[in-house]
Amino acid sequence: MQIYDSVQKTKLPFEPIHKGKASIYVCGPTVYDDAHLGHARSALAFDLLTRTLKVLGYTVTLAKNFTDIDDKIIKKVQQSGKSMEEITSFYIARYLEEMDALGVQRADIEPKATESLHAIEAMIQTLLDKDFAYRISNGDVYFDTSKDSAYGTISHQVGQDDENQSRVAHTEEKRNPKDFALWKACKNEEEICFETAFSAGRPGWHIECSAMIEKHFSGTENYSIDIHGGGADLLFPHHENEAAQSRCATGHELAKYWMHNGFVQIDGEKMSKSLGNSFFLKDALALYDGEVLRYYLNSVHYRNDFNFSEQELQVAKKRLDKLYRLKKRVSPGTPSQVNSVFKKALLDAMGDDLNISIALATIDEMVAATNEALDSSPQNKALKKEALANIAFIDALLGFGGKEPFSYFQIGVDEALKMKIQTMLNERSEAKKAKDFARSDAIRDELTHLGISIMDTAEGTLWEKV
Repeated sequence: MQIYDSVQKTKLPFEPIHKGKASIYVCGPTVYDDAHLGHARSALAFDLLTRTLKVLGYTVTLAKNFTDIDDKIIKKVQQSGKSMEEITSFYIARYLEEMDALGVQRADIEPKATESLHAIEAMIQTLLDKDFAYRISNGDVYFDTSKDSAYGTISHQVGQDDENQSRVAHTEEKRNPKDFALWKACKNEEEICFETAFSAGRPGWHIECSAMIEKHFSGTENYSIDIHGGGADLLFPHHENEAAQSRCATGHELAKYWMHNGFVQIDGEKMSKSLGNSFFLKDALALYDGEVLRYYLNSVHYRNDFNFSEQELQVAKKRLDKLYRLKKRVSPGTPSQVNSVFKKALLDAMGDDLNISIALATIDEMVAATNEALDSSPQNKALKKEALANIAFIDALLGFGGKEPFSYFQIGVDEALKMKIQTMLNERSEAKKAKDFARSDAIRDELTHLGISIMDTAEGTLWEKV
């Protein structure tokens, strides 16, 4: 397995810190609003990574956090009148439901900031004791970037002036412009705060991930985890600051490899709430099936920026349709063994830093070759069983192709039409039992006029939208 390391800016062989095991931490959402396509892109990228490592034989432990303490959450509490727990629980549940729709496998560990306060406090106290952090007069605690000689080695952006370096207002008591908040003290009684030895307040953004990693993973004297992932926008300052505070608190590096997925653009413009074009995932799922979205959002290499276009989504769906038409052609049946050449080609592609383009091209070639072989030998049961095994392997590795094919081709049919179709099929069945074949044929013609194709099987009459 080769992966691209964002720090060294090159592909490196994956050599885990514990043989046969892979530990991955991915930065999850701040749960004050609905998930958008950027969240989906990141989740899908690291779902592909996790699936690939598992198929390659690694025991994978994946953690994805929920930031449930944040200024934006507190603002929503003040605006809505709801409790912080009500708001965050709602958006966590919505996020997980939408990830399920996309076929994203649940993380093994899903820590929340509110459940990690003791670990956060302990790490901050360690940094204070080691003189890597300092407390100012109002109770805020800052990390002293000048004390970390390796600061900037993750993002290589240490010399740049970035206003987002800290999520707190500037104070003259900061020793260095790049210093960032580990702890934000309460400014008034109306704020949501938690008691610690250094002040009542809440954690800074960066410290929670470092504390969660130390709490849930047992690393080595050199690294805490194998892979740290997230969106490219997190490389600086978030991941730079995580690495610095972890390095200084533990004496070793946070992660052996750093991986980052590209941005999402909508019709060529970078997705941003400030631009008003933040496409919520719930809106996309209301229009398109989750598996179709998964296929489309994964069709571009994870490190590249993704331009969301409805026209290109339709093109991607037609490509996925071909796989399901093959599955329908070879169903029903029992899978045999995956074709070894096909399996190796897919794993070689995904083992090369998740080269999805080659993987999808390999699938297209398998579909075309299988259809051609079946044209010559329609009753080739061995080939049909192998095709089913190939498709099952695709589902395990890439997360699509697992639906029953007729169900897949019912995607987009509303419930009212489904009920109408089922009523017509029931009527047709009764007509056939009564040997009223004229009525049976007439119903078939009506369904054809509605764009519905039917097939009589031993399991009953199946239908699809054509």
